[in-house]
Amino acid sequence: MKSEEFFPIIDAHSHLWLKQDTTWNDLKIKTSEGNSSRSFFLDQEVQMLPPFMIDGRNSAEVFLSNMDYAQVSAAVVTQEFIDGIQNDYLMEVQQRWPDRFLVCGMCDYFRPGFIRQAESLIRNGFRAIKIPAHRLQLSDKRVMMTSPEMMQMFHLMEDCGIIFSVDLADGDTNVAEMKEIIQECPRLKIAIGHFGMPTTERWQEQIRLARNEHVYIESGGITWLFNSEFYPFPGAIRAIREAIDICGIDKLMWGSDYPRTITAITYRMSYDFVVKSAELTDEEKGKFLGENARHFYGFNNLKKLPYIKNMSE
Repeated sequence: MKSEEFFPIIDAHSHLWLKQDTTWNDLKIKTSEGNSSRSFFLDQEVQMLPPFMIDGRNSAEVFLSNMDYAQVSAAVVTQEFIDGIQNDYLMEVQQRWPDRFLVCGMCDYFRPGFIRQAESLIRNGFRAIKIPAHRLQLSDKRVMMTSPEMMQMFHLMEDCGIIFSVDLADGDTNVAEMKEIIQECPRLKIAIGHFGMPTTERWQEQIRLARNEHVYIESGGITWLFNSEFYPFPGAIRAIREAIDICGIDKLMWGSDYPRTITAITYRMSYDFVVKSAELTDEEKGKFLGENARHFYGFNNLKKLPYIKNMSE
């Protein structure tokens, strides 16, 4: 089955940065000296980028080249504390390529007063705000998403039509908080990342949140979670099939978690295992790979990208 049948393909979970130099939980994350595709990540050196990206820059230009090659029409760029806050660069990306990217702003949730940051992000044109909730648990404290200032921010986002992008901790750790947020802000559009962490216990509780009208699930990082199987990731297909049974195909979106996931596979492979699966129908593939994301994020003016033959074919 050819991926061309499922245009537009939209990536609901990716990352960009120009410089990685930050801390989380008093641990350092920084591009390595001498090999700029690697980073010191918390307590070890890891291959953070594909080895051909040698300047430490995870730029939009390189991502667009991958997107064009893989026929991905648009992408949502989310954020993570381990990359440092990238608001300035991401807004530049949004303004330069408005039809290819939707970017998420992010606040410093560890410092009281972040509501002012959220207000500024909205004024500056961000259409989504990210919380990496799995990083809100530090060695000496935990930031609750149901705190008064967080709830104030969610009400603001709901009133302004801003999407809430969130990655939750393993299993049902944050589910009670999410239920309270959904009850308080029933019109708030929510995208839950990492497909509920399907290699952990009680991951289905995250998927059940998508039974609420404005809550969706995106699969960013699913090939990383099932990396031990490698392509074609049969466990990931089973997780998608189970999620369909729980909340329906209309609530599920594909995401790659670019660029970290393509240290092991190519960008096209991060969705090609879905295209080639016999366990999903053509309609399910089309909705999962693009149609649902186009509806949820409001993408318009998406162009159809041609297939370019490989030299090796």
